[in-house]
Amino acid sequence: MLRTTVAATALCTAFAGAVPLAATAGKQDDTMRVALAEEILNLDYNYTTKREYIIMAELTDATLFDLDPETQEFAPAVATEWSWVDDTTLDVTLREGVTFHDGSALTAEDVAYTYNWIVSEESEAQAKGTIERWLDRVEVTGDLSLRFHLKTVYPLVLRDMAQRVKLRPEGAYRTEGGEIDESAMAIDLIGAGPYRVVSFEPGQEVVLERFDAYWGEAPAIENVVVRNLPDIGTQQAELMSGGVDWMFKVPLDVAESLGSTPQATHLSGPDLRVGFLVLDAAGYTDADGPLTNVKVRQAVNHALNREEMAEYLIGGSSEGIHTPCHPAQFGCTEDIAAYPYDPEKARALLAEAGYPDGFPLELWAYRDKPAAEAIAADLEAVGIDVNLRYVKLASLNQARAQQEIPAYFGTWGSGGTADTAAIARVHFSSDSDRNLSGDAELTETVLAAEQTADPEQRKALYEEALTTIADQAYWAPLFSYSQNYLVNPDLDFPLSPDGLPRLDNASWK
Repeated sequence: MLRTTVAATALCTAFAGAVPLAATAGKQDDTMRVALAEEILNLDYNYTTKREYIIMAELTDATLFDLDPETQEFAPAVATEWSWVDDTTLDVTLREGVTFHDGSALTAEDVAYTYNWIVSEESEAQAKGTIERWLDRVEVTGDLSLRFHLKTVYPLVLRDMAQRVKLRPEGAYRTEGGEIDESAMAIDLIGAGPYRVVSFEPGQEVVLERFDAYWGEAPAIENVVVRNLPDIGTQQAELMSGGVDWMFKVPLDVAESLGSTPQATHLSGPDLRVGFLVLDAAGYTDADGPLTNVKVRQAVNHALNREEMAEYLIGGSSEGIHTPCHPAQFGCTEDIAAYPYDPEKARALLAEAGYPDGFPLELWAYRDKPAAEAIAADLEAVGIDVNLRYVKLASLNQARAQQEIPAYFGTWGSGGTADTAAIARVHFSSDSDRNLSGDAELTETVLAAEQTADPEQRKALYEEALTTIADQAYWAPLFSYSQNYLVNPDLDFPLSPDGLPRLDNASWK
């Protein structure tokens, strides 16, 4: 099994020791400097999806509700009260005195405009895919009151409001002449969050300052500078020299090595992201192929050493899992079939299925190459002849859409949503190209769990769905992820159990 790369660790340690102690400029000028590898090209989270954009939106934007990552309970934010008129009608009352970054007061008209725009025919917002399945329209009922009319019963309404839709001033997506301008907030963002944008150079740097008129609890640090530094080596050098105070998605060997020096602190926390192997049980790539045989899929599951992958390749709080969801998510029962690491059992199942000498398998992957290679090695060890195709995500997405992938190593973070719905709908509904099971009854069960607001009924439906997925071995679940950070030793950065970095909670020691 793969271990941490000794040479890389030694190199990082030597580099760290050669650099003087990090300057304390961040603390001295009350400016936290953040390094992100992913380019920030659009500040409007209503039109973006990636984790880096969520991190930015937590700093600059406001939502109707907050979700406590510790308890998963909802709390007032811009909305202070809410009540269900009936199963598909929700009344919401807004907080007084909420101000946008341009100085304008936030009203019910702004909230209604934001939601109605996102679900409109003209909108191509990324947030549309989340709320259009349940939202019909929003009606203004007073200066600070609204009524949400739903298309159907949907148990995750408040969660979607808390996590996905960022509030915008009325008319934000139109020019003064009335023309549609979907990119209007991409550069010149008008949010209502704890920080406002001072300057933005797309792909290079975002400068934020604490918004004095913020309606909530003021963040402890006055300024945040977000720098796009795609090279991990450059990030390390900047951290060591004091040019960066915070970096994440740090490889385990680098985090452990630099974290052992006085220049940096290594933090490791949980993440709702899970890794898994998706198998073409439906036979889209080969109607009579080996993966259409449940014994072959069970053999694949037994062949994989999940625990060692979690311990040595992901590290931190990562654990091997046997569920097609994160165990911390609502509805993710662990009382389902598990397939312990057992190469001999895997070989026996392959023989029973008619493949005593194994079979060729094209395995696709797009991230975490060491993990992908470990998966391939484990499968090779039981006789499966793996051709590992490590590609860009765009290439994998295209091939999957054309049903050209027999198996792939994927991951899913559920957008930080601690509910099985956030992973089940995407991967096991019939309208998703990620669903390679071909199981129509499974789709019905998964969708039924979103059509009732009864928590116990939802749990029962998810248990039924997850039991089917496990018994049929449609997936080979692998491990949960752990997020590694390196920070300035003077920075206090609390970790959230859902794995989302909330930079507005940081402070200086």
